[in-house]
Amino acid sequence: MSTTTNLNIIGLPRDVYKGLPTTLCAGCGHNSITNHLVKALYDFGAQPHRLAKMSGIGCSSKTPAYFVEQAHGFNGLHGRMPSAATGAKLANRDLLVLGISGDGDTASIGLGQFCHMIRRNVDCTYIIENNGCYGLTKGQFSATADAGSKQKNGKINDYAAIDLCGLAIELGATFVARSFSGDGKQLVPLLQAAFAHKGAAVLDVVSPCVTFNDHVGSTKSYAYVKEHDFALHAPDFIMHGKEIEVDYEPGTVQSIELEDGSHVLLRKLHGDYDPTNVMGALGTIHEARERGELVTGLLYVDTKETDLCEREHLSETPLAQLREEDLRLSREEFAKLTTPLA
Repeated sequence: MSTTTNLNIIGLPRDVYKGLPTTLCAGCGHNSITNHLVKALYDFGAQPHRLAKMSGIGCSSKTPAYFVEQAHGFNGLHGRMPSAATGAKLANRDLLVLGISGDGDTASIGLGQFCHMIRRNVDCTYIIENNGCYGLTKGQFSATADAGSKQKNGKINDYAAIDLCGLAIELGATFVARSFSGDGKQLVPLLQAAFAHKGAAVLDVVSPCVTFNDHVGSTKSYAYVKEHDFALHAPDFIMHGKEIEVDYEPGTVQSIELEDGSHVLLRKLHGDYDPTNVMGALGTIHEARERGELVTGLLYVDTKETDLCEREHLSETPLAQLREEDLRLSREEFAKLTTPLA
């Protein structure tokens, strides 16, 4: 028999947030991300019937099957997930929309859709499970593979990588973070802050492919990330309605209030990094890349920009719940609209 200590803030047990058994390779970083998602959604108190899990094609896009089995889900065409996510949010703005994608699904065939979803500031948490290779087609380099990285067969990548965090900031994403699949202490609060954020929240999560891209010479391997991780801060997430208590020395913690009253607390590990400074964020990403480091944490956030639903002045009542009489014009209204101007 469950006790209250086993239930989250909306009275649900953690098992509700689990899904089907994974069919991915043992040790895959994507499985770790799934476990972090289960914890983040459970602690956040997400309502399963108001959760929409969207994905495209690839190893990463199988992830929605592995958590919150009772939620809505849609597995779209390769690279077309942002369109489905946009449609779901426009139809029902009360949904928590979660887009799960990969570096191929996002940075190659889906790059255009990714860009337009961001510039429209669709209220969606967009998670990129980034392993730098095409795991379903035998490990070829993806567009996020770093120049100079090496395949298992010894082939060197000559092409510059697409940095999805830098691109997202340039396009106007209002929440941009990077993390590592093996760092739950950092990733879970970042996920929860993204859920609470109103707008396009992009999380680029480096997730090693143990089959094709976890060897010496890969810049997406477990060993490389652990050796080159440059953490900006250690984040905490405080939900709306909870008393905010934090023990810190003056000047070492930055508190950012999100649109729903929740807070993300950033305990700074390196200098005076300010995630609200767009040029500073871009500079940090560029400098870290030049040093061969993987910079992680909340890179940029803007809590003042309006999302797509507000920009388009959508009804507070979700479109999917409007009745026919709410949508149909009366004869008088129709006549007024069609009367020629004098």
